[in-house]
Amino acid sequence: MATRREFLAAAGVGAAGLAVGAGATAFFEHDDGSSSGETVPFHGAHQAGIATAAQDRLVFAAFDVTAATKGELRELLHEWTRAAELMTKGLPVGPPAGDKNAPPADTGEALGLGPAALTVTFGLGEYIFAPGRFGLSSRRPSLLRSLGKLPGDELDPAKSGGDICVQACADDPQVAFHAIRDLARIGIGSAVLRWAQLGFGRTSSTVSTQETPRNLQGFKDGTRNLHGDNAEDMNRFVWVGDDEPQAWFRGGSYVVARRIRMLINAWDRSVLSDQENTIGRFKLSGAPLTGHREHDPLDLEARGADGRPVIPANAHVRLAAPSTNDGAAILRRGYSFTDGIDAATGELDAGLFFIAYQRDPHKQFAAIQTRLGSHDALNEYILHTGGGLFAVPPGIRPGGFVADGLFA
Repeated sequence: MATRREFLAAAGVGAAGLAVGAGATAFFEHDDGSSSGETVPFHGAHQAGIATAAQDRLVFAAFDVTAATKGELRELLHEWTRAAELMTKGLPVGPPAGDKNAPPADTGEALGLGPAALTVTFGLGEYIFAPGRFGLSSRRPSLLRSLGKLPGDELDPAKSGGDICVQACADDPQVAFHAIRDLARIGIGSAVLRWAQLGFGRTSSTVSTQETPRNLQGFKDGTRNLHGDNAEDMNRFVWVGDDEPQAWFRGGSYVVARRIRMLINAWDRSVLSDQENTIGRFKLSGAPLTGHREHDPLDLEARGADGRPVIPANAHVRLAAPSTNDGAAILRRGYSFTDGIDAATGELDAGLFFIAYQRDPHKQFAAIQTRLGSHDALNEYILHTGGGLFAVPPGIRPGGFVADGLFA
């Protein structure tokens, strides 16, 4: 009997055309076929999946809404919320067996796997609030507007944008896949998938108890990331505050997703010293070039015997540091990805699916990326190929649904 990894890798598709492609093999890597795991609370002041400890697997999907009226949009969000709440408890969204002459109410591939720490996080794109579409233009979150073309952007429209994003994270790959697949099925007639990305191997620690992981370039990634268990930092940098004119959106956040392809062949041919100078850290220890241990502070003033900065002026960690960006910081929840081979070059299509939460995407992500895209030595080895900006509504109350305040 085939394992669940073999089944999905061979199938290559899910409900409503959810393609998993050649990257499925990596996504299901180390899957032993069983899971249970903890249940992450679904209700709260903020949506789960932001401050939550980053899980092992990701499926991030963007949908285009085909619903014609505000009432239909409201019903879609209501139904998706109901399904997400059940799935995060490890329960099917409906009876998996019943009338044999009708499709099952749940696709069934996550039965018996438990909750696996599943979180399902929803965000709304700018076009949801377009004048004349759903009558919601006066309710648009104040900072939900295009970031514009940033330095280094080569975004493919087919892998960018969308009306609604759904981030499903879990410690079991099939549980995360099932969440997006069933939401796509439930949404038939009201929403269609625009693009989706599988992610494996978290690339950031999002709580203070997690160790810093390594990305596909072999470096520890996210050493200085914000932590979801630091309430002061979350209020300062991530949660939208009382200064937001749209009262319904207070307590929410903004998420920027970016598909960042790594030019792995070029990176693998570069010498170790060049890799370390590009990042600004030692590869094995993760320590800054001015330190000995991973969490040693960056000394951006230190100079070598030749008078040059020990951490080069174009090193990634220097340009991304809060001290270089007027104190701006973001909460990262990225994952590695691999999507097979680039047919044009024969190289691996792999890299980092970058996810960042913040309270002001223009002063935080856009400002940081403008500096990085203009000067970062890492630009020689990466391409920004897709993604989007979404407003993530505040948490869901018992009996409510995501963004219900929008319709009040």
